[in-house]
Amino acid sequence: MHQAKVTVNVRNIKSQRRYIKSTGQSPGQILFRGQWHLRYLRQHRKALYTELQITGKLNGYLADLNDQTEAMFLELVKQMAVREGITEQIKSQDQMKWVQRMNNIRDRAMEVVNNDLIYA
Repeated sequence: MHQAKVTVNVRNIKSQRRYIKSTGQSPGQILFRGQWHLRYLRQHRKALYTELQITGKLNGYLADLNDQTEAMFLELVKQMAVREGITEQIKSQDQMKWVQRMNNIRDRAMEVVNNDLIYA
């Protein structure tokens, strides 16, 4: 049985900025969200992980997932900030309040992304 060689460097922080080349796939970045999903696949979705690894599609799959999660996260943060009325005026008047509210929004958006894309 022949397995495709897949290169995913989870430990090296510098690898987050490099493109990872996969067999037959266009280069893409696998950042921390892609690495979290990779860990999830290895632990809980072993059949899917093995299939992606054997077919040589794992890196492309993770890069696409990372792009989707980043887009979803940014859109959620933007929508929540607008809905809750967080403006540049608040930022200039009370920076600590703005930071607290934006951190809260970012945490909630990350929770949604994790539940919908990373750990699903």
